[in-house]
Amino acid sequence: MSVAEIVLTVIGAVVFMEAFAWWAHKYVMHGWGWAWHRDHHEPHDNVLEKNDLFAVVFGSIVIVMFIVGYFVSDFLWWFALGITVYGLIYTLIHDGLVHQRYFNWVPKRGYAKRLVQAHKLHHATVGKEGGVSFGFVFARDPARLKAELRRQREAGIAVVRESAGA
Repeated sequence: MSVAEIVLTVIGAVVFMEAFAWWAHKYVMHGWGWAWHRDHHEPHDNVLEKNDLFAVVFGSIVIVMFIVGYFVSDFLWWFALGITVYGLIYTLIHDGLVHQRYFNWVPKRGYAKRLVQAHKLHHATVGKEGGVSFGFVFARDPARLKAELRRQREAGIAVVRESAGA
């Protein structure tokens, strides 16, 4: 593969992963995988969560992709690298910035603030039903997310915490 093909493959994998993460978060984690994801939405003092098992599962799949890619397909190997890059971005943004697992910095403006607000609004619902902002890197306008939460609450789709202001 050429350098351009490698760069496009890695970037394409990162973009693909944001779409896949949105889908997996909405339909797996807030669906049949709720038993693992639930503790991520509830207060606790544990260092690890059952939700972290998703990282183990997805990480295992990527390891297999690296191995198969090494022997069979350069494209698959570089795609696995792109997934790994996405995983690092996710870890820094979601676990580090939003949930303060690694460092303590609360952004006051800009896109970082928007990411934090969007994910806080995701956590504004009680239970797995309804909700907004299932992605991790691309965040919609918080005002629109609040309006969507308000609509879901009024329609009886979601139970929204009072602290959410929606």
